[in-house]
Amino acid sequence: MLYLALSVLFSVLLLINFRLHARYGVNTFQAIILNYPICFLTGLLFLPDNQQFNLNFTEPSTLWAMLLGVSFVITFLLSGASTQKVGITATSLANNISLVIPVIFSLIVLKSSQNFDVWNYLGLALAIIAVVLSTLKKEVKSNNQVKNTSDWLLPIAVFVMYGITNTTFNFLNAKYVTASGNTIPFTLTIITGSIIFGSIVLIISVLQGKEKMQFKSLWAALPLGVPNFLSFYFLLKALDAFQNNGAFVLPIYNISVILGSAIIALIFFQEKLSNLNKVGLALAVLAIGLISYQGILK
Repeated sequence: MLYLALSVLFSVLLLINFRLHARYGVNTFQAIILNYPICFLTGLLFLPDNQQFNLNFTEPSTLWAMLLGVSFVITFLLSGASTQKVGITATSLANNISLVIPVIFSLIVLKSSQNFDVWNYLGLALAIIAVVLSTLKKEVKSNNQVKNTSDWLLPIAVFVMYGITNTTFNFLNAKYVTASGNTIPFTLTIITGSIIFGSIVLIISVLQGKEKMQFKSLWAALPLGVPNFLSFYFLLKALDAFQNNGAFVLPIYNISVILGSAIIALIFFQEKLSNLNKVGLALAVLAIGLISYQGILK
């Protein structure tokens, strides 16, 4: 559980970074694109002496990992567009509810080693309900929001992309990483794909005049890149520790991040929670207990 707890911790730190961007006028898009090289350098620092990183394209895992890195950037861009066109509530719900895709994949295709009983399945159902209730926020209605009905395809695309990305992440870890133990080289390969694709997107945006580079974005990328790599790394280690049981790890990870970020937002940012949010957080705790009760009893 230590790896899972550390992954949650560093994921919450990422969210804190994003909250501080608005306060200090940081261009979040630029900071995210620039954080990938910092991610990569952090991974190199943690690379064990008996392992090395190289892009061997004769190995199928290299291409798949780099494509996964590209999908991370695409998912982020879709999230940004969905937030602007439809709103943060619908986008956040689409993001978090997408956990059902890797969970179903893990249960049916990967056939996770843990035998799920009725209490575990009840926990999964409550986790989905908890995600919905805890992320619901009131939004100020705007006359120019959701001009086209086709805009509602964006949160659907976010749901699909997040689901596919997390499912692929779990599958590739099970197929290529667990047996070899090359967690950091595999993570670095994913990040390489993100660096290449993200750089192309950023350069095109600058050349088209859509983005004007900010020096503070580079500084903001530093505290973003380190926890970003570590959240990746420890999530992979957590999946390894639980025999790639995504149906167990991913719901606990997801709702724990929601719980942790809600507590931080309440304490440090004085963010108020609605009654529905409080019910959702309470259900999240119950869901974690039901999903993991076998391990707790042991």
